[in-house]
Amino acid sequence: MTTTVPETVHGSITRPKSWRIALPEGTFLLNDNQRLHHRRKAEYIELIRRASAVAARAAEIPTFERIHVYYVVHPKPSVRRRDPGNWSPTAKAAIDGLVDARTIPDDNSTRVLGGDPRLGDPVKGSQFVLWITDLDQIHPEHLALLNPPTALPGATR
Repeated sequence: MTTTVPETVHGSITRPKSWRIALPEGTFLLNDNQRLHHRRKAEYIELIRRASAVAARAAEIPTFERIHVYYVVHPKPSVRRRDPGNWSPTAKAAIDGLVDARTIPDDNSTRVLGGDPRLGDPVKGSQFVLWITDLDQIHPEHLALLNPPTALPGATR
C-alpha cells in the first residue's frame, strides 16, 4: 500500500510531498540479530527488494535525483524489546528496490539521506514502511536539520 502526503507549510518552511511505501504485512523482516545461512538471507533480501520495487512502481513514484528515506518498523506484538536500527538490513534491501524501480538512479550517499529508523506500533504479523521525500524540493533550512555537518571540529581536508 502506498500513500502520498501533500506539501505542508510549517512557518516559513514548506515540506515537499512524501510517499509512503508499505511492504506487505507479514513480510519476513531481516534484522542484525539473526543468524541466517547466507543463501537463505539472500532469498529474503531478494523478496524484500522485489516487494519494494513493485510497490514503488504501483505507486507511480516519480524519479528523483536525491531523496530522504526513513523507515518505520511495526514489530510483532510478541516482541518486547525493540531497537528499530536492528532492521537496517531490511531497509537496505527495500532501498535497493527503489533503485530497481528507477525511483532513484543509485543508492549511494550522494543520492540517499537515510534510512533513518523509527519504531511504529506493533501489528499482527509485523510490517515495514518506507517514507520517501524529494530532497531537491526541500527548503535549505529543513535540509540542514535533516543533514547536520559531518566534519569533526577543527578537522581540515
